Amino acid sequence: MPWINKEMCTGCGVCLDECPVDAITMDEDTAIINNEECIRCGICHDICPLDAVRHDGEKVPEEIEANLTWAKGLLEHYSTTEEKEELIERLKRFFEKERKVAEKTIEKLDSLKD
Repeated sequence: MPWINKEMCTGCGVCLDECPVDAITMDEDTAIINNEECIRCGICHDICPLDAVRHDGEKVPEEIEANLTWAKGLLEHYSTTEEKEELIERLKRFFEKERKVAEKTIEKLDSLKD
């Protein structure tokens, strides 16, 4: 999903004017994309004069760190090594399921063209 790098956005408003579904608003002097309304057309990426509209792939390291922070918080509720190991195995199964869902979704996306 696209996102706005707040440090790069100058609030010029070009993306607001060009968004076909009005999914972009301003918060003070920074554009914000409402991902619930965004249709992933890519116009904002193409027209931002400062390349402040970024791709979600750039956030992978951030998301991994957030997942690890979440897991560490859960581990605090367990006292023994065995309990912690069991939780880690459950978390692995959870993330493996998420991976499978993503892979199967990717496989089936082309079928939506028809």
